[in-house]
Amino acid sequence: MEDDDLFALQELDFAPVRTTGQRLAVLTLEEAHDLLRLLVTVSAEGGPLSEEADRLAKEIAARVPSEN
Repeated sequence: MEDDDLFALQELDFAPVRTTGQRLAVLTLEEAHDLLRLLVTVSAEGGPLSEEADRLAKEIAARVPSEN
């Protein structure tokens, strides 16, 4: 990574991270799309985790390019 890239990353607007946790390593685009599909499915089922799945799906969808 070039020095200029590091500064560009610092200017991005990420969702707040709880101070007690750490960010995961970067997912591949394919992994991100798989995770997004899973979260959308869980959200649509309307179970006890649907609200959280919907929130996470929106966060991921805002960060990854569409598959098409």
